[in-house]
Amino acid sequence: MSVEYIGLSEINGPLVVLEGVSDASYEEIVEITIDEHTKKIGRIVESYEDKAVIQVFEGTEEMSLNNTRTKLTGHPMELALSEEILGRVFNGVGEPIDGLGSIIPEMRRNVNGEPLNPCMREYPRNYIRTGISAIDGLTTLIRGQKLPIFSGNGLPHDELAAQIVTQASLGDDSDEQFVIVFAAMGVKYDVADFFRRTFEESGANSHVVMYLNLASDPVIERLITPKVALTAAEYLAYEKGMHVLVILTDMTSFAEALREVSSAKGEIPSRKGYPGYLYSEFSTIYERAGIVKGCKGSVTQVPILTMPNDDITHPIPDLTGYITEGQIVLERSLYQKNIYPPINVLPSLSRLMKDGIGEGYTREDHQDVANQLFSCYAHVGEARALASVIGEDELSDLDKKYLAFGKAFEQEFVTQTKEDNRSIEDTLNIGWRLLAILPKEELDRIDTKILAKYYGKKARE
Repeated sequence: MSVEYIGLSEINGPLVVLEGVSDASYEEIVEITIDEHTKKIGRIVESYEDKAVIQVFEGTEEMSLNNTRTKLTGHPMELALSEEILGRVFNGVGEPIDGLGSIIPEMRRNVNGEPLNPCMREYPRNYIRTGISAIDGLTTLIRGQKLPIFSGNGLPHDELAAQIVTQASLGDDSDEQFVIVFAAMGVKYDVADFFRRTFEESGANSHVVMYLNLASDPVIERLITPKVALTAAEYLAYEKGMHVLVILTDMTSFAEALREVSSAKGEIPSRKGYPGYLYSEFSTIYERAGIVKGCKGSVTQVPILTMPNDDITHPIPDLTGYITEGQIVLERSLYQKNIYPPINVLPSLSRLMKDGIGEGYTREDHQDVANQLFSCYAHVGEARALASVIGEDELSDLDKKYLAFGKAFEQEFVTQTKEDNRSIEDTLNIGWRLLAILPKEELDRIDTKILAKYYGKKARE
């Protein structure tokens, strides 16, 4: 027999306090009825003695201390799942918003996930092709990896995310099933409409699951959206054997929602006002990626975050960098040069790249070409700094060649249109063509056998 609790003892922003509660559990879902007709759901985020603090997902509007009835469900938030979710659009808590009706569930899963034994993880191998040279060639995304994109306000991370969704694949010769779970948190309506329209027009809709939390939606919903998306991804990967790419945008909105709720709870703030448990909240999300022994599928994450004031030392990118395996950094100065995507390859890094490329995965020369392009582009920065002091005309012939290489690298390798879906062969061939600008003796990061095999041939293609 379920017990209903009449009234509340306190309302504070998105939080309410219920007194006289027995057997309440952390993360338990509660059902709240307002004035006998409006129903909302919430979750218990704190419990002590006979009190329970509840986050209300739909917000506390219309609620007062004496017009509510609250019932504990006895279980955490669960998501209804079946293969029907592919091609569907849901709100931030997993309710359909595309007008196609409810999902007939094959199973229900706790959105908080289950702890994964590290011994059951397999080391990530094989790459995911995005069709973007600066990513595929130099910061390769590996199946089972978590590789964030560090962006800034006004930079085209939304366009880049949409391009990754429409172009990503396991390669031309793969027959394994590949799907994408896309979760947007705190986005404006026009941005959400842009994603929907882009996926429909590209034909990617059939293998994409969308979870949209709009800026006008309650803040509390923002905290549950990434967990809902990852629960769907884990179901498709570990129950259905699919390879799943999860794109989460924007993790800064998630962190700011966490800060707002923490402030409402009266917790002591840490760096920049964020709660001290921001790191553990991030890790519970990011660590839900990987490959599990005995399962055919995999979960790969590309979280996107906007760095406040382009500050890479801000707590959000700083803590994200501790947990994830690299980062892709968007640079404002490149964007101002009309370069798309404005990826600065020097601070960008994929720590798992070395084990998912090369012979048998991409092409035997991939690692050498990537190393040499990094080295040469780093030298370009030195040549540009010297030119700004003594003038370009006073540079040596070699430094002038490096300047020419740097310009060509940004215009031909990094720059590509939103419709340009390059194969890994195209990317590497462009790299060889650019390296041919420099004298052969400058290419000291490439094995001599690979240099002899590819240098002249690929430079002429």
